Amino acid sequence: MLLTTRAIAAALRPATLRAARSKSTTSALAPVPGLDLSNERLRRAVFYVPCSEERKIQKSLGSAADCVMYDLEDGVSLNRKGHARGLVLSALAGSRARSRGVRINSLGSGFEMDDLNVVLQSDALDVIMVPKVERAADVHFVQRLIEGSKARDRVTIIAGIETARGLVNIQEIARADRVDALLFAAEDYCADTGIVRTPGRRELHYARSVVSTTAHAFRLQAIDMVTMDFRNAEVLREEAREGAEMGFTGKQVIHPAQVDDVQQSFMPTAEARARAVRIVRGYQQHYALGKGAFDLDGKAIDMPVVKWAYRMLRRAELAGVDVAAELNE
Repeated sequence: MLLTTRAIAAALRPATLRAARSKSTTSALAPVPGLDLSNERLRRAVFYVPCSEERKIQKSLGSAADCVMYDLEDGVSLNRKGHARGLVLSALAGSRARSRGVRINSLGSGFEMDDLNVVLQSDALDVIMVPKVERAADVHFVQRLIEGSKARDRVTIIAGIETARGLVNIQEIARADRVDALLFAAEDYCADTGIVRTPGRRELHYARSVVSTTAHAFRLQAIDMVTMDFRNAEVLREEAREGAEMGFTGKQVIHPAQVDDVQQSFMPTAEARARAVRIVRGYQQHYALGKGAFDLDGKAIDMPVVKWAYRMLRRAELAGVDVAAELNE
């Protein structure tokens, strides 16, 4: 499929379809009034694989990462872009990842149309990562091209927030059709703003908080920054824990050794899960008696705490934990 001038013109017309959303698996958890868990999908590690390096592609095919993202952008040198496009369809088809995606080159780079002409031919593509999104129109353009392709019924978009302008316009970006996640890219953001990185990451707290909060406001996933010191497992785990505490649902990774630590960090701990089980059991028992708030270990448990517990258990359930069995123990 080649994207012709007519197709490009059609891409600029207003949207006619709502966003395609990743489908969650059936849950054993009973619904709770006022609780929307539709954005709880498993995408803890987003693992970038340079699509110009066949050895790395081959190793990625059996990756345990929730999302394998074949990279046509920063991980590929300018003189290898065409070579990378020539490998991306077979990489997508061969991957056994739960979610398979492609990071295209940014709009305006001169490479994005060639990228889209190729990747939208894939029957295995689940998500397109659009980097350096600065306004909703950037997403609308890609969205309309998806809708004109055979991928229209399944492919969603991750919007990369990588500049000050993207952060300022984040709400309009989050509203765009097909967006199901917002992603924060720290290195590009620092390059754009002149922010100086520190080991404590305090200079990034505001931007990360905005991305996470906006994602949840629009029922999207929030994907945190890359840990560039990829050989330092302690720093990786610290950053991942911090991201999870800030409300991020996943994290970008650039090395296979990072995947397991990240996925464990974005799954509720056994301690948190045990507490959540006790809260849900207490809620169910008191609800049957017509009671609202209740006492657990000397602490008041009301609906916000109950919703937190259900969210923790849903995340564990998506990761393969038999939550129904734990609730019935």
